[in-house]
Amino acid sequence: MLGPVILAASRSDKMRRFISAAPGTKQVVDRFIAGESVDQVVPIVEDAADKGLEVTLDVVGEDITTPAQAEAARDAYLELVERLKVLDLGPRAEMSVKLSMFGQALENGHELALANVRPVVEAAAAIGTTVTLDAEDHTTLDSMFAIHEELRKDFPQTGCVIQSYLFRTEDDARRLAAAGSRVRIVKGAYKEPASVAYQDKAEIDKAYVRVTRILMEGEGYPMIGSHDPRLIAIAQELGRQSGRKLDEYEFQMLYGIRSDEHIRLAAEGHRMRVYTAYGTDWYGYFMRRLAEKPANLLFFGRSILTKG
Repeated sequence: MLGPVILAASRSDKMRRFISAAPGTKQVVDRFIAGESVDQVVPIVEDAADKGLEVTLDVVGEDITTPAQAEAARDAYLELVERLKVLDLGPRAEMSVKLSMFGQALENGHELALANVRPVVEAAAAIGTTVTLDAEDHTTLDSMFAIHEELRKDFPQTGCVIQSYLFRTEDDARRLAAAGSRVRIVKGAYKEPASVAYQDKAEIDKAYVRVTRILMEGEGYPMIGSHDPRLIAIAQELGRQSGRKLDEYEFQMLYGIRSDEHIRLAAEGHRMRVYTAYGTDWYGYFMRRLAEKPANLLFFGRSILTKG
């Protein structure tokens, strides 16, 4: 039951200051965050490519309070696209964006986020890659899906994320599982009320399987975001039952978690993409990683005690 407590702490300025100052924090953050700058993350992309892996890059930072900050987020992604272009890494690296970072929660946020994300999607397409719109809390999803639909008119390869713990997701999956779509399925990592989301892990897992089946039986391109060996094996079986070849769907896992499994799946012939976050505003992303798995919290606790 620690997950909801940690997610609540992710929105606390007091906890942000405490966690940031803790002696062992950097050791744990470095496990999940690839670096603070483009210069630090590029070698990781190159190393992944050498290992037969692909990546999706996320510039962390969701606490946007002004239009200027939203424009700075846009520019950070445009800088990333330019570096990938120069190094000819576009085909190996896509990008993941949270629309909150592009101003979605501000006044006229829907229009602002669309205006800011469009040039990033356009620049990505120009170097042979694409962008996936990350799912955030349930109050943002109608806007996210509307922006996704708008972007796909000109950039049909633009992807989106759905979360199995939300009651609405099976319907969303049926709508999205159309030819040309790219859809990532994850369990979900935000604190959601019982009125909109399953609270029990077993129910979330069952929903994950149902949604994965919908995507596999559809005409789009499923992206299976999970570290759970059982769900990975189920996804493989559903892929076989649906007659999909190994390059007709992919697995995605977080940077710093189960790296040996990244290599194993790639060696089996699967497309394996590593979700790689970087940047200085790491707190919200980091806290969700702690909330997702108790072992991450234990690792953090041991690091604080060791360094304290």
